[in-house]
Amino acid sequence: MATTLKEAIAGQAPATRKPSNDIASLLNDPKVKAQMALALPKHVTAERLARVALTEVRKNPALALCDQTSFLGALMTCAQLGLEPGGPLGHAYLIPFENRKKGVMEVQFIVGYRGMIELARRSGQIVSIEARPVYEGDTFEVTLGLHSNLRHVPDFDNPNRVQPDKLRFVYAVAKLKDGGVQFEVMSRREVEAVRAQSRAGSSGPWVTHFEAMALKTVVRRLFKWLPISVELAAAIDADERADLGLPQDNPLTVDVETGELLEHKAEHSENDSPKQDNQVEQDAPGEDGKADQGQPPPAEAGGLKE
Repeated sequence: MATTLKEAIAGQAPATRKPSNDIASLLNDPKVKAQMALALPKHVTAERLARVALTEVRKNPALALCDQTSFLGALMTCAQLGLEPGGPLGHAYLIPFENRKKGVMEVQFIVGYRGMIELARRSGQIVSIEARPVYEGDTFEVTLGLHSNLRHVPDFDNPNRVQPDKLRFVYAVAKLKDGGVQFEVMSRREVEAVRAQSRAGSSGPWVTHFEAMALKTVVRRLFKWLPISVELAAAIDADERADLGLPQDNPLTVDVETGELLEHKAEHSENDSPKQDNQVEQDAPGEDGKADQGQPPPAEAGGLKE
């Protein structure tokens, strides 16, 4: 019987015996690459996506221990959205996840806030979008009502800008094609309420990349008010499901035996659906009565447990 990469990493077989059905072999399989190419936009090639995915496996060996179908499913989600996992762009991440109900390790697709912004720009309805942190010492004014306005004058010499505990607000601004402007502001307290609802709130990126997580949260909340594409809506849904510890059931994957592209229609119960903001506030309010779902990006954060 051929040795799998999982067995080699776990020390269950001699390293000299090459696996014939591990993730590296699958990604280099011409049949799998051909199916990946069918889902990819023009600016991304199957060869490049395969190379990037293999780099992620080398950076995070736990991915090699995961169910191969879930790995390819998460990768196909990246392919459909035209987002590269990992890398300096931080568009998306492949995260190992322990599915205790099935008793297996699975891979989940997580979209980064830069990936969300990239998808929003592609929609054609948004001219520009940005997210910024506000630190103690900055000048920051917000007026809401019939003539809403936002003014931020950052102090770039402010030493507080390198201290996550000095972050006071985050905001995101989108300029629409029709000339309109939409913005969203969240206080530190609101961000912490979101963090409290995340299953990874006390470890990983919420600890090591707090600013990025806060920006991701306000960008995702802003999208609730914007005309977004089907692709972006799907990315947000997948991200929310991952944050809540729910299976993503990626609609497209590749058969690990035949290399055939498969369509999967998931059946979820009401309890498996990601909660909207008002549902979260009713079920598990945060410190100030508001809550949302956060995100656990960088792949270096390691595996997550349900």
